[in-house]
Amino acid sequence: MFEFIIIMLVKIAVVFGALLLTVAYLTWLERKVIGDIQVRLGPMRVGYHGLLQPIADGLKLLFKEDIIPAEADRTVYLLAPLVAIIPALISFAVIPFGSQVKILGRTIDLYITDVNIGILFIFAVASLGVYGIVLAGWSSNNKYSLLGAMRSSAQMISYELSMGLSIVGVLMMAQSLSLVQIVKAQSVVWFILLQPVGFLIYLICAVAETNRAPFDLPEAETELVAGFHVEYSSMKFALFFLAEYANIVTVSALATTLFLGGWQGPLLPPVAWFLLKVFAFIFLFVWLRATLPRFRYDQLMGFGWKVLLPVSLANILVTGLIMAWR
Repeated sequence: MFEFIIIMLVKIAVVFGALLLTVAYLTWLERKVIGDIQVRLGPMRVGYHGLLQPIADGLKLLFKEDIIPAEADRTVYLLAPLVAIIPALISFAVIPFGSQVKILGRTIDLYITDVNIGILFIFAVASLGVYGIVLAGWSSNNKYSLLGAMRSSAQMISYELSMGLSIVGVLMMAQSLSLVQIVKAQSVVWFILLQPVGFLIYLICAVAETNRAPFDLPEAETELVAGFHVEYSSMKFALFFLAEYANIVTVSALATTLFLGGWQGPLLPPVAWFLLKVFAFIFLFVWLRATLPRFRYDQLMGFGWKVLLPVSLANILVTGLIMAWR
């Protein structure tokens, strides 16, 4: 029992340490990729090609003056950044990034835990993240913050519904809610080939759920002066961006697990395949931000309810009919 606890603690430390480091350097990667797309250099001054820029940014935010609005609800205001980032980190607890390895004669599973309702756990935990944004906007006592929070809540509810429906076809084919079993069910063919419509819907909803361009309406600088986090400074401001990037990693890892066969692939080690697939999704998020303009809010809501929802329901119906016919 003691050995099991030690192994579990080491797994948690490695996974969350790697996740936090990845989240920090995603800011550097994004600025570099957008710079290349726009024919700029991006960060260059701190370290070789700006590799130490995330550390410099972290130190700057750590020592920056922490300002709390006089009329803000202080307790909720301070709690909101934590409510945003904790669900983003916890979601990674059930995502498998490999099969098994042998270390010192012991077989170690390359995931923190495998629960038989893993996908439901992720959706349940991820849905809590919107509370951080809503509470931040409400507690700041600023009309622009409140408008950003309201936009975010409506956007999350609208696209979370279609996102949940987009993976029903995968669950029907895998006949399991365990993420490990879903990966194993793709040993012959990846589900992206059997569920291309579901994958496309999931991808669009993932961009909307993480408040990324072209669906970054809650943070619309030209309309809401940065929206829900406009009254935040110092490390509390940084926590919202850490939560956003952590969510990007989580939805990318989930897309890899559900549609791209997880850690499976030829020649390379399983963990390497998993990381390559996740990186491909992260690069796509950055590419979209550098390429597409922001939607209008009516276009955002209309697309979610009038296009994605009916198409996701139709995808479930067609999948069921094909499975029944076979």
